[in-house]
Amino acid sequence: MTTMTQSSKPWYREPWPWILMAGPAVVVVAGFVTAWLAVSTEDGMVEDDYYKKGLAINQTLARDQMARSLQLKAQLMLGSDATQLRVMLQKGSGDEVLPPILRLKILHPTRSDMDRVVMLKKSDSGYYEGQLKALEPTRWRLILEDADSHWRLSGKLHMPRESVAVMQVNG
Repeated sequence: MTTMTQSSKPWYREPWPWILMAGPAVVVVAGFVTAWLAVSTEDGMVEDDYYKKGLAINQTLARDQMARSLQLKAQLMLGSDATQLRVMLQKGSGDEVLPPILRLKILHPTRSDMDRVVMLKKSDSGYYEGQLKALEPTRWRLILEDADSHWRLSGKLHMPRESVAVMQVNG
């Protein structure tokens, strides 16, 4: 009778225990990375005072209605280096004189820390002009309003594809 003897290796020299432990080890590392990201980054989209924001909707609607009654439209044009802004504001009716200064809010879709506000002054040519730091590539939301916030126009600008944006009343 012949007997075969197998030489047994210690467990840590076998591949299967390591393969089986790799999955849970990766999950543990991913859990630590996720926890670190959750603690170290800001929740930019969370509104801390959502109730007041909801109550302000009626004021926003009134500003849109004022722009609609004045039949306002605007066209934004970026210069070749994308730092020079020029806005042409058109008014259809009403006796109101166009304001000397406009406020342009350039809003990032998800990160409020990247939002910008540019004050535009009326030039002798009839355009409103201002300076801007270069915009990152994304689809920016634009809000144009007078300095006293009586009316507002909105639009979108997709950087770097577009250099012209039309702004009009929502809805």
